[in-house]
Amino acid sequence: MNPASFVQLAAAIAIGLGAIGPGIGVGLIAGPALGAMGRNPEAAGIIRTNMILAIVFAEAISIYALVVALIILFVTGAKV
Repeated sequence: MNPASFVQLAAAIAIGLGAIGPGIGVGLIAGPALGAMGRNPEAAGIIRTNMILAIVFAEAISIYALVVALIILFVTGAKV
């Protein structure tokens, strides 16, 4: 394996592992929130707002992982 292959593997691992946590987090956020909205429809607006805000924070982590993967790819100068 040449060094470019290791760089590509490192970038793939960075984004792959960085997307697992937010994926699980969104599932853990959305499930109870939708259940709460079903039990108490009057509070659906505030629950939805808080759910979307929490999902945005969880997805920010995957965006950081994407940035790290792009830095690994482009800063190392490996030919992709």
